[in-house]
Parts: sequence; structure tokens; C-alpha cells
Amino acid sequence: MTESLWHTMHTYELTPTARDGIRTLLDTAFEGDFSDDDWDHTLGGIHVYARDGSGLLAHGSVVQRRVIHAHRSYRIGYVEGVAVRADRRREGLGGRVMAALERVIDGAYAFGALSASDSGAALYAARGWQVWPGQLGVQGLSGVEPLPDEEGSTYVRGAAGRPLPAPSRKLIFDWRDGDVL
Repeated sequence: MTESLWHTMHTYELTPTARDGIRTLLDTAFEGDFSDDDWDHTLGGIHVYARDGSGLLAHGSVVQRRVIHAHRSYRIGYVEGVAVRADRRREGLGGRVMAALERVIDGAYAFGALSASDSGAALYAARGWQVWPGQLGVQGLSGVEPLPDEEGSTYVRGAAGRPLPAPSRKLIFDWRDGDVL
């Protein structure tokens, strides 16, 4: 087995080949449940990915989002597109991707957030991410809309040891096409 080469870069720095490879990895890893909107959500931030002689092994990105909590707007790092190639799972690659993304969140944002699949939840919980225990909403065209279906699968993590907002108040995310979270 050859050693993995790790890359951390902004979307604008990705070559067309790297972008295409990441999209293919995500389409495959999510077994066809990765839409064009999901892809759009993955872009525009910092990407961490590993490759070796056999190709792309793992990927994740963190993008900036706005969240309102208790009448204050926070700039947060939202984790997107975390995947490990099927034949390389359970080798610690997902943890290495998350460690690099957490460094970005620690250095640039108030806190981190992500929406976990059932299969990914254990990775995030083991790294200290916790399910947001309060209510969630989105700032829609007609005001704040509740997101009850996202409660229980949205994880948060304080940046650089800073405390999280109090769960007694709703987290209200910025609107985007496709899945809001």
C-alpha cells in the first residue's frame, strides 16, 4: 500500500480533475443520494482530501454559513461532503479528514455544525460533536420555518473549546436550495 497524499485547499484551487474526482467519490459513497444541490453545498469553502496511487480515498469540506441564535448572527463552519471510499473505510481516514476540518473551524468560526447520516453519526460523536438538543429553523421567504425533521441528526461543536449557544433558543440557519441541513 502506498502512502496517502493529503491536500487542504479552497474550492477555487481545485483542478477540474480534482473536482470531478471528488464529485465521483461523493456520488459513489452516497449511493446515488448525492444531488446537484448537495454538490453545490460542498463547494465554496475549504476541502480536505486524500489520494494515493489508486485514486481519491477520502474527502470533506467546510463552508461558511450564517446561523441566528437569540437575536445574534453567528458565522459558523458547516461540514459537507464527508466520505471515504468503500474499500478504505475503517482505516481512520474519516477521522483525519474531520481533524483537518476541525482545525479550520477552530481558526475561523464561532462553532461548527453538520447533518449526520446514520452511518456517519458515530464518527462525529466519537470526535466530541454533539446532537443539538434544541429546536432548529431556517430563515425562509415567509419568515422562520421550523425544521423538526432535522432535530436529532444535526451535530454541533464549539470552536477551539469555546462554548456553544444555549439550547434553550432555536438555531436558525440561512436558506439554501435543496436540503437546508
